Amino acid sequence: MGEKKNHLAIPKLETFNSKTELVNTLKIDINPQNDSEKLYQPHEHRILSHPNNFLGAFLHLVKSSLGTGILAVPRAFKSAGLIVGLVGNILIGILCTHTVYILVQTSEKVCQRGKIPSLGFADTAEEVFKQGPKRLRPWSGFAKTFVEIALVSTYYLGVAVYMVFISVSLTKLFSFYYPEAAAWDRYALKLIIMVLLMMLCQIREIKHMVPFSFIANVMLAVAFGITGYYIFSGLGEVEKGELHMGNGFAGIPSFFSTVLFAMEGIGTIMPVENSMPERQFLGSCGVLNSAMVVIVFFFTSIGFLGYYRYGELTEVTITKNLPDGEIPAQIVQAAIAISVFFSFMLQFYIPTDIMWKRLRNSIAEDRHNLAQILLRIIMVAVVTVVAIAGGEDLGSLIDFVGAIFFSSLGFLIPATLEIIVDYEEGWGRYQWKLIKNVFIIFLAIFAMVSGSYYAALNMIKK
Repeated sequence: MGEKKNHLAIPKLETFNSKTELVNTLKIDINPQNDSEKLYQPHEHRILSHPNNFLGAFLHLVKSSLGTGILAVPRAFKSAGLIVGLVGNILIGILCTHTVYILVQTSEKVCQRGKIPSLGFADTAEEVFKQGPKRLRPWSGFAKTFVEIALVSTYYLGVAVYMVFISVSLTKLFSFYYPEAAAWDRYALKLIIMVLLMMLCQIREIKHMVPFSFIANVMLAVAFGITGYYIFSGLGEVEKGELHMGNGFAGIPSFFSTVLFAMEGIGTIMPVENSMPERQFLGSCGVLNSAMVVIVFFFTSIGFLGYYRYGELTEVTITKNLPDGEIPAQIVQAAIAISVFFSFMLQFYIPTDIMWKRLRNSIAEDRHNLAQILLRIIMVAVVTVVAIAGGEDLGSLIDFVGAIFFSSLGFLIPATLEIIVDYEEGWGRYQWKLIKNVFIIFLAIFAMVSGSYYAALNMIKK
């Protein structure tokens, strides 16, 4: 007679955008002998209806970072200087890659210990605290809530920046055909955009957003292509004496915040990793490193060449430097407005879905549809108020969001989680992991304080 084995059934987990669905039929062998023979591998126990291969995951990561924020990177180089911006952009790219790496690695560790196939960002934070030192375990619920609040705040403020992008692009476009449009009431334009977005954001399923995402990507590609043409065709006209190699400390916070806002895609990392049935995300030639090489290359190239081309005349977005009187430049303005407009609801979906998961249990089921409609209308209105309050000072708004929210989500939280998850195993020789993560935490706090201070200062001045 064979030895009877113990099994543990993993219950179905509620999902939100940052994790994949699990089923209730998954069973895991918890026999001590088998545990010692083979470490539990989360990827082997994932049941995925639409799994991602290497190429699919790679394209998702590249797409999540190569958005409209890249158009503001030349302005970041203007703040820091050509050489400082070049070196700084590469260093920020390396740091972003590392913090994403430790987040995914931390999630894998707690999944192995808890025999869980996959966890989202917020659930990873909760599980790290649950499995951590006893003094921290009561704070597991707070950790999850904190990450969810950070995600919601980041994405809602991010789409507020999107609304300003749309307003600025449309004003520049209309002014070409109707010069009096430059004097139009900016509040009225944002309110018109708000009404249209209130209708568009009622779409609740990701699969129904695919056509809009396709249009947004095509328009963005058109804008990038034409902008690249203008940059390269004018490189011979550059007077190098007008370029600054470095602008001192005062420009560093703005540079750091802008690049972080544009490059950081921490909210999409766990959904992509959780959608992979094989362990291909990490590693020297894994999805993460491959995608970040491409992302950093594009950011560095556009930032360097954009500032090199326009020098101290570089605008808050490089598209504003394009000549007003030429049709290709007007196509860029229209393409950017369309791309950002249709990207709005995709970014809006993430925080709204998190909020709805929190609210739905307290609302009668027969009122769920009405409640969802009202929630989406209210949140679009809130985003519009933020965009109006930010005015047309797009640069300062980007700096503010990047400094506070992307610094905390991208740097502060992953470093803190790695410190806790390695508490019992140790932090390596000479405590190097602890020292490294403390440095990242201090860097995040510095970026949050200095970046938000200078952004607020610029808003007050303007």
